[in-house]
Amino acid sequence: MRIELKNTKNIQIKKHQINIKTYMLIIALICIWAIFTLTTKGDFLTARNISNLLRQMAVTGILATGMVFVIIAGQIDLSVGSMLGLLGGIAAILNVWHNINGILTILITLVIGILLGIWNGFWVAYKKVPAFIVTLAGMLIFRGALIGITKGSTIAPLTSEFKFIGQAYLTKSVGIIIGILFALFLILQTLKERKEKIQNNIPVPKMTTEIMNMLFLIVFIAILVLVLNKYQGIPVPVFIMFIIAIIFNFIAKKTVFGRRVYALGGNSEAARLSGINVDKLTMILFAINGLLAAIGGILLTSRLNAASVAAGQNAELDAIASCVIGGASLMGGVGTVSGALIGALVMASIDNGMSMLNTQPFWQYVVKGLILLIAVWIDMESKNKN
Repeated sequence: MRIELKNTKNIQIKKHQINIKTYMLIIALICIWAIFTLTTKGDFLTARNISNLLRQMAVTGILATGMVFVIIAGQIDLSVGSMLGLLGGIAAILNVWHNINGILTILITLVIGILLGIWNGFWVAYKKVPAFIVTLAGMLIFRGALIGITKGSTIAPLTSEFKFIGQAYLTKSVGIIIGILFALFLILQTLKERKEKIQNNIPVPKMTTEIMNMLFLIVFIAILVLVLNKYQGIPVPVFIMFIIAIIFNFIAKKTVFGRRVYALGGNSEAARLSGINVDKLTMILFAINGLLAAIGGILLTSRLNAASVAAGQNAELDAIASCVIGGASLMGGVGTVSGALIGALVMASIDNGMSMLNTQPFWQYVVKGLILLIAVWIDMESKNKN
């Protein structure tokens, strides 16, 4: 009985710490937005800029969604930026040079992305080469391959059906319907989870607290949809990012696969002894990361209506920073998709706000580097205290 009470108490403390980190991150984001709103005389919070900000965030958010799974498993992937650039270049070559239609181009690019992820995962999982070395090599190989296949040139313009995925907007009525459906899904899912916890004798917060949380999220969704509709509607890349985030958030929290990923990052040897095929799971995670890098590359190329050798440079650093800022631990076993998305929004907000202020580019690197350093320091300090 004492052991059960102690475990329950530890779980509650851990959840409390995660909630505090989330609230602190949201407060920091609000402060960042407030500073840029004041310094840009309100231009930062215009509907047009919010739409642009979320479109800029979409690629980083998708990369961070894949990266957070890799980090939770106790690994790292430094190659996703170069992989994104290479896959975007492949898509442009297929679409522009070989006149392959947009849909088939996208499917081929997604398959190649999975294969590149499997390549990384094979060396890490089965050849036991450290992920840092494998993906560092991948970063160089993929960037070199991109320069080679494009002959160092920019490839453009793309066909209209390919450009649609990165440049189009959902109609305002469709955006409202999606917002309503998502709010209903949120309410039903929250009530279902609460019922399951009560049936399994798991402590649940007060109903008033649950209602307040739901109201906050519903109001946020409503405001977001209204703001985006005030401009041109929900951008398709943003919609794709949210769909991917919902799917992978469900996988992380509600599936056996997700629990195995956390177990792998918490203690890989214990996970192996418990019957988890650690090598296979590791390779699958890198394959998923390759798939999401392909989606990111397609969206970036489509949005820019061109592929260039510079595409995706430092994107891996933004993805890793987003995960760490969002609460993921580089030691493994800790992290959430929602935290990674908030971290991506922080990174995109800094880039967007400083660009609006015409700040010299080097300051963006300095500020993001300092934020990453502080986030890791806070994570290490919290672990030392525990």
